[in-house]
Amino acid sequence: MGKLVGALGLAAALAILGSAADAAEPGITASTIVLGQSAAMSGPAMELGTEMRNGAMLYFDYVNQRGGVNGRTIELRTLDDGYEPDRAVANTRRFVDKDEAFALFGYVGTPTTLASMPVFTQAHVPLVGPFTGAEAFRKPLNRYIFNVRASYFQETEDLVELLTKLNLTRVAVFYQNDAYGKAGLEGVDRAMKKRKLEIVATGTVERNSSDVAAAVAAIGKANPQAVIQISAYKSCAAFIKAMKKAGVFAQYMNVSFVGARALSMELGAEGRGVGISQVVPFPWNAGVPVVREYQKLVVAKTGKEAYSFTSLEGFIAAKVMVEGLRRAGREPTRDRLVTALETMNDYDVGGFTVTYTPTDHTGSRFVELTAIGKDGSFVR
Repeated sequence: MGKLVGALGLAAALAILGSAADAAEPGITASTIVLGQSAAMSGPAMELGTEMRNGAMLYFDYVNQRGGVNGRTIELRTLDDGYEPDRAVANTRRFVDKDEAFALFGYVGTPTTLASMPVFTQAHVPLVGPFTGAEAFRKPLNRYIFNVRASYFQETEDLVELLTKLNLTRVAVFYQNDAYGKAGLEGVDRAMKKRKLEIVATGTVERNSSDVAAAVAAIGKANPQAVIQISAYKSCAAFIKAMKKAGVFAQYMNVSFVGARALSMELGAEGRGVGISQVVPFPWNAGVPVVREYQKLVVAKTGKEAYSFTSLEGFIAAKVMVEGLRRAGREPTRDRLVTALETMNDYDVGGFTVTYTPTDHTGSRFVELTAIGKDGSFVR
């Protein structure tokens, strides 16, 4: 009898230990789910990180106020990387090794995310909604990256298509001298070659710098009809102002990562007519359900209509993250989250659809072209 009681006691103890092990998934407690985000919260690109986080927090707070996801509230921990790869890697290691984030969310930038990718991939930690359109996060498939936005290849294809339709075929490229800029340059080159055209000139700027003199000299002498810019808002604004001062009045176009609202503010009166491709719906179009939902929460939180493309992207990415967590169930694991996300087939966040499969984590292919209008507003 004593042996039987002892055996039963051992079995019970093992069962308890097993339950504890099951509950010990990093970043998951009885009441919370911890997500980690590395983004620029300081420096020349801080508007991008701030807006991405602000938009996401609108939706996470909304969900938390209603009990969270399957009984757990979401805690988004954001660490500043200043848009520098080495700092992003250090932040990612902290999330994986020390802070024990369950998943990563809303990383901002190609060079920072690319440098961090080996760390979170090796640790099998999913990243949802990175604010980058680089092809490196799409092909080849990385099981732990779930893109929400369209790619830079799609954005640059649409920009080149518009320019050539307007008979603006002498196209130059101003790009950031890193993985982001080179990804965009490749996209423009592909789109031009598809139309049997060549880029007439290129010029570069270093990340987190506004020293555009060499780029202005290189591109200005080619007298382009249009310039596609692949950089962040401060350097793009500096380049446009310097080019106009030098007497080069080309059509200036940007991809979405530039940060449309920040670019408009930097340019002031000189921004009118500058084009920007966008990967989310128009934030002022209340006819789109997700935009209407976003607008309501922005006004409730800020008391004003402080809308932007970047914060709307954060909001949409947060909705995708929450739906993935919901589908992962009451006892989520990272593997269950990956599997759950891969069940999203035409998931409608409100007039904007996202699709994942086990072989494709592209998310959305939505691209819309906009321009800075009168008084810094935006037009489609």
